[in-house]
Amino acid sequence: MAQLSVDMVGYWIQNWTMATHQNRAIVQIREMILRGELGPGERITEEGLGERLAMSRTPIRAALPALAREGLLTASETRGYFVRAFSQQDVVDAIDLRGLLEGMAARLVAERGPSPSLLQTLRSCLEDGDRIFAKSSFAQGDEELFATMNARFHAAIVEAANSKVIADAIVTNDRVPFAAAGAVAFDKMPAAFMFELLRYAQRQHHAIVQSLANSQSGRVETLMREHAHIVTESLNLPQRNEGPAPLFAGAVAAVS
Repeated sequence: MAQLSVDMVGYWIQNWTMATHQNRAIVQIREMILRGELGPGERITEEGLGERLAMSRTPIRAALPALAREGLLTASETRGYFVRAFSQQDVVDAIDLRGLLEGMAARLVAERGPSPSLLQTLRSCLEDGDRIFAKSSFAQGDEELFATMNARFHAAIVEAANSKVIADAIVTNDRVPFAAAGAVAFDKMPAAFMFELLRYAQRQHHAIVQSLANSQSGRVETLMREHAHIVTESLNLPQRNEGPAPLFAGAVAAVS
C-alpha cells in the first residue's frame, strides 16, 4: 500500500509538471504571435519552436493543437502548423462579444441565485489569484497560473447559467485569436504594468463574485462586460475607429 501511494504521488507530480510546461509553451507561443515574432502565414514546427524556446518538443506538441483551437494556428495538410492571419477588428469584436455573452450568463446566474458549489468554486479561484498578487511582481509561472485560474473562473459562471445557446456561442467566439478567457497574452510592455493590469482584473473578479452572491443581476452583467475590456489593454489594442494596432499591421495586410 505504501509503495502504491509513492507511485501515485510520483504520477501526479509528473502530470502536474507536464501540464505546467504545456501551459508555459502555450503562453510563450501566443505572445510570440502577438508580438509579430511569428508572422501571418509562417510555418512553424515542433523542432523550430523547441530551439527558439529552449524547450523540449513534448509540451510544444501538446500546445500547438490547443493554439489551433484558439484560432491562432491552422494545421498544415502535411505536417506542422501555419500562423493564421487575422485582423485587429476581428479580435476587438470577439472580445466585445465575449463580454456581452458572459454578462448575459452572469445575469442569469444572479437572477436564479448562485448555488453554494458555484460560489465555492469562484472563491477558490479568488484565493488562487490572491496568492499571485500577494507579491509585488510576477514569479516564474504566475502568468500561466493566472490564465488557468481565469479560464476556470469564467467557465464556472457560463456553466452555471445553464444556457446551451450562450455556451455554444462562446465556444464559437473563442475560435477568434485572443478572444478566449484563458488566452492571456501581453504586448511589449513593462512587467510592472502587466502585473498591475492583472491585479486590477483580479479586483474585478472579487466584485463579480460579491455581486453574484448578492444576486445583483444588473451590476454583475455590467461588471462582466467591463471585465472583458482588460484583454484589449493587455494586447495593446486601440479602441474602435482608431485604426490598426501596429503589431497587427502585418495581419491586417494579410487579410486585406
